[in-house]
Amino acid sequence: MNETMSATRKIITSKVREMRLEVSITSVLIAIFLLFIIGNPQTFTKFDIYYSFMSTIPFSGILALALTFVIITGEIDLSFPSILGISAWVFSKTVELTDGNIWIATLLCFATGLIAGWFNGLIVVRIGIPSLVATIGTQFFFRGLVNVLAQGMGITLVPVKDTLLFKIFVGRIGGAVPAQIIWMFSLGIILSMILKRHRFGSHVFFVGDNRESARMMGIRVDRVRMTVFMMMGFFSALSGILSSLEVTYFWPTLGQGYLMRTLAAVFVGGTSVFGGMGTIYGSFIGALIIGSLEAGIIAIGLAGFWTQLVYGLIIIVAISIYTWLMKKE
Repeated sequence: MNETMSATRKIITSKVREMRLEVSITSVLIAIFLLFIIGNPQTFTKFDIYYSFMSTIPFSGILALALTFVIITGEIDLSFPSILGISAWVFSKTVELTDGNIWIATLLCFATGLIAGWFNGLIVVRIGIPSLVATIGTQFFFRGLVNVLAQGMGITLVPVKDTLLFKIFVGRIGGAVPAQIIWMFSLGIILSMILKRHRFGSHVFFVGDNRESARMMGIRVDRVRMTVFMMMGFFSALSGILSSLEVTYFWPTLGQGYLMRTLAAVFVGGTSVFGGMGTIYGSFIGALIIGSLEAGIIAIGLAGFWTQLVYGLIIIVAISIYTWLMKKE
């Protein structure tokens, strides 16, 4: 009983911290863009750069939103870039074999992502392998599977360019706003409501804070853990569809390069690596920060070699701010 009450108090405390964390991460975003505007007003006062951001940031941003659930439960998933790749291959190959039937391709793609996520959950939850180790293994397995199946060959997606689903996924709203940013924004709202208002979201927090206390409260801990891995697989598949349709081509390397920026977005957004604390809003803003840094650094006149240094600095500063705020509670 005492453990249950203690877990409840911690969850309440984490809710109180949310406002401070969200204000802090928003301040970091504003400060960064003010720096970019001052450094290169010709670029950052025009729509073109923001159009570019809206076209590309959602691919890793959607992954960051889903990964937030996984990390809050106290787990980690390093295989999602490879799940993205294998799901996108299934999507593209189905389009090729069915003469452009994007509907069947989409269903099979999502099914692939869910199965891959279920496989991760099976290894972690049922077999008991730590998620860090398990998903390192499945990361190589799924990427190797892509390479074996694709044989280094790409697949064109031009035949589906005039279809309804293509326009829904990556069309241009009003000819100016990429549909993928609408996906990211809408999913952010939905997932935030689930995390904050739905019983499942509360279960995610409880499981991440203390699994044994969660079990005593009647929460099906294993089901929650399995679900977040399957969610990660599903949204990896969605990101695979969006990123391949945006360029109307599938490459076997699709998804590589998303791992570190997605993890950085989640942690910059204030999600605790120890589990039990995090917000979708924070990950959303974190994705905007990480996704805009490289272009911003180059635009203000610094060499691209500065990118990783600034990435590291932003992560260190942001996490230091959050740690300081937490100590003040």
